Amino acid sequence: MPSSKKTKMRKASLATFCMVAIAAFASANDASGNGKRGEALETIDPSVEASRAYKQAMSTLATLTALPPTQSEEPSHHSSGYPLSSFLPSIQGQGPIASTLRILVKLKNHSWLPSIVTDFLGRELPSGRKREEELQGKAVKVVDLLQHAADLGNTDALYTLGHLALFPPNTYFPTDPMAAYQTLDTHAHLTGNASSQAILGFLHGTGYHDVVPVDQAKAQLYLTFAAHGGHKGAQMALGYRYWSGIGVAENCMAALQWYEDAAEQAMAKFLAGPPGGRTLPLLPPRLSDLVGGVYGPGASVASTGLNAGRAVIKTANARAAGETWEDLLEYYLFNADRGEIDFAYRLGKIFYQGSIYSTPGGIASGGDGASAIPRDFHHARHYFLRIARQVWPRDPANPRQPHVSTKEEGPAQVGYAALAAGYLGRMYLRGEGVKQDPVMAKMWFERGAEYNEKECHNGLGIIWRDGLVDGKKDLKKAMAHFAAAATQELAEAQVNIGKYHYERGDLKLATAYFETALRQGSPFEAYYYLADIQARQARAAMIPPEIAGSSCAIAVSFYKLVAERGAWEDNLLKEADDLWALGTERASEMAMLRWWIAAERGYEVAQNNLAYVLDQDKSILRFTRFAPYSPSNDTARLALTQWIRSAAQRNVDALVKVGDYYYHGLGVPDEPESVRWEKAAGYYQSAADTQMSALAMWNLGWMYENGIGVPQDFHLAKRHYDLAYETNSEAYLPVLLSLIKLHARSLWHTLMGGKNGLSFWEGDEDGRSYYDNPDARELDGAQDPNIGQPSLEDGEEFDEGPWYLGKAREEFNRRRRGHDQERATQDEEDPVQWARERRQAEADRDGDFGPEDYFDAAMRGQRYREEEDVDEFAETMLLVVLCLMVSILLYVRGRWVERLRREEEQRRQANGQPPQQPQPQGVFPPPGDPAQEDWAILR
Repeated sequence: MPSSKKTKMRKASLATFCMVAIAAFASANDASGNGKRGEALETIDPSVEASRAYKQAMSTLATLTALPPTQSEEPSHHSSGYPLSSFLPSIQGQGPIASTLRILVKLKNHSWLPSIVTDFLGRELPSGRKREEELQGKAVKVVDLLQHAADLGNTDALYTLGHLALFPPNTYFPTDPMAAYQTLDTHAHLTGNASSQAILGFLHGTGYHDVVPVDQAKAQLYLTFAAHGGHKGAQMALGYRYWSGIGVAENCMAALQWYEDAAEQAMAKFLAGPPGGRTLPLLPPRLSDLVGGVYGPGASVASTGLNAGRAVIKTANARAAGETWEDLLEYYLFNADRGEIDFAYRLGKIFYQGSIYSTPGGIASGGDGASAIPRDFHHARHYFLRIARQVWPRDPANPRQPHVSTKEEGPAQVGYAALAAGYLGRMYLRGEGVKQDPVMAKMWFERGAEYNEKECHNGLGIIWRDGLVDGKKDLKKAMAHFAAAATQELAEAQVNIGKYHYERGDLKLATAYFETALRQGSPFEAYYYLADIQARQARAAMIPPEIAGSSCAIAVSFYKLVAERGAWEDNLLKEADDLWALGTERASEMAMLRWWIAAERGYEVAQNNLAYVLDQDKSILRFTRFAPYSPSNDTARLALTQWIRSAAQRNVDALVKVGDYYYHGLGVPDEPESVRWEKAAGYYQSAADTQMSALAMWNLGWMYENGIGVPQDFHLAKRHYDLAYETNSEAYLPVLLSLIKLHARSLWHTLMGGKNGLSFWEGDEDGRSYYDNPDARELDGAQDPNIGQPSLEDGEEFDEGPWYLGKAREEFNRRRRGHDQERATQDEEDPVQWARERRQAEADRDGDFGPEDYFDAAMRGQRYREEEDVDEFAETMLLVVLCLMVSILLYVRGRWVERLRREEEQRRQANGQPPQQPQPQGVFPPPGDPAQEDWAILR
């Protein structure tokens, strides 16, 4: 037994020892493993981790910025995988059904609703909330990863973090200008990045959101560093500051240097595009022009006179008439698809340029931004090809073979086909909607040039000048084609000829061609080369100072136009317009920020838009207890600053607006009213001196009539009233009423012993207007100086352009076969008005009961009768007013008669007389009279 006990004890001791040894060995392994993992963690490179976090953040950010604008601004709620979701519309959709669903959401707890509806709504809402929470979580993830990467030393993440804080792409990211300033300031100090310095210069120059106090010296410093770093926006801002004297003394030569640097960047970007240059951005519109001008249609310079024909004003008129681009395109598509060639051509042109309205100067001049639509090269090519195939039904097997003339065997009506060939050749030359193929482009250009189409001649000139087909260059052929296009007033051809003489050193002849191109609508290249020529003259040593100063001013103005139009990478105006169109408060704030940045860079459109949005002078109830808001002097001060800057860039309506601000004391320093009114009169006088603003002339007439800001002078008041009418005939009624009041006031002034009043017997020769004596010329026996002189029609047979041998025969042939082409180019500048006239012509031709469809014709006739009824709106309203006045008079008379009757009864009661019995009135017998039976109809 003792031996067995000892054996058991030895076994237990051995087992215990083994367990302790195993535990010790395991702990040692754990310790060594932890040490190895620690060593592994210590070997991770922070730069690699920062790069990984930055890439992941940018990948997540790309998914958030790819959301549609409506979804990113107002997060939508997507339905879950519920089976009904594929059949029922989304709650956040558009249309009456979606609106009905949103109303049913408020009623989903009611027991009387069907269970299928409550089940769908119950599943739709949680999934939408889940989707929104998911997107917000992604935004938090982006910011966190960027912050982590920035902490590890990634400067790109630091810049992106600051940019997101100042320009959040959607509502999932918060706006924090202070954080943006601190982040970008750190980034600029670490890297010297020009983009960060440019934003810091803007913040110091404007004091945006009170992030930092306004400090023009620091703004100038940051912008200078950024401009030397090659930032185009900073170069434009510095050029504008030196040009306008903002924070620095005015210096034309310094402004010329900075604007020249910015324009060279824009020109380099333009030439880096396809043959013929990069497509120009659409012209940005002013917000005020979209409503007829700052003072509305008819009263604003922007919508009167020659300005009434601008594309943006036509767009404003179309919007005011209730027309939409969708309806217009639908009408064009309907007619084009049923074989109308003119509709097909205009439709292809609209799809190609991405705008309803084009700008003068040819295809290369671009379009108007107010009537923008998505560009669609596929549809444009479809309609152009449909037109061209009527003349050229098939392409040759080898496009390189010499072009065979089809003029003799082809149809006579080729106008639209030649124009379509110009567009098709341009699309192949530039690779727009098709694979770039200069050989195919040359084939289409030769087809159109056979019928003397100017765009085709210009395209062939580019091909031969640059040797785009097989490397074969022929400058002689190129210049011949350019000359053929230039004689038809194509601006781009004039530029190409001017560039040829410019490169040869013949600046005088080059200047003549460039100036001709400007008159014909060239929006870009001609300005650049003319600015370069003027800059050379301004820097020449032997030029007198006055000539050098004039050349410098012209060069700065032209370089400024080039730099502003060539905004392909940083198009702030386009971004602002897109954000403003969303209509949300957040989007409007972001749009105003971009306009403000662009305004600091000298964009007049941005200055006008920012001032118009901040305008404190819109309400006629200002300074009354009925005013919708009380004017803010800080906001008015900023608006006035932008109005002044816009006015300095030849915006006449802005100049009148500055006068209004001084007259009403908005945003101006505290000073006596007489001083403010005197300054207001000065601004009105400056606007009136342009001979364009009838409103400024009327304001001056009123001030002279009342002696406010200027000495009282009835004669000058009448003269300015007359000038207002002569400038704008739409001012007839206010001017007539003002003249009646002026003459009455002058008569009273004379009767009270005053002097220098107006005379009723002798006309005021200086102030007499057209409506005072419209037949004065005929009564005086004077003759029209144009009588007996040859009219334009008498001399339109031959033009006054450069003449060459064979031109007479060429002109004769062109007139003989080109009448259809002239019709093709008529009225192309206004597709909306052209469509209206076509609809009216169809209605007039078919009548109310046309041969095609009686019901449709009747409805169409009814539509135009309704449009004619609109013209009688004034007469209808006059009749309504007269009826209301008659009704009011009858009501007042009845009350007055009733009051007299009560007073008579009270008098009789006071005298003890019995009340007067009512007398029978009218021809109908009173109640109770036996004669009433004779009037009964039903017995």
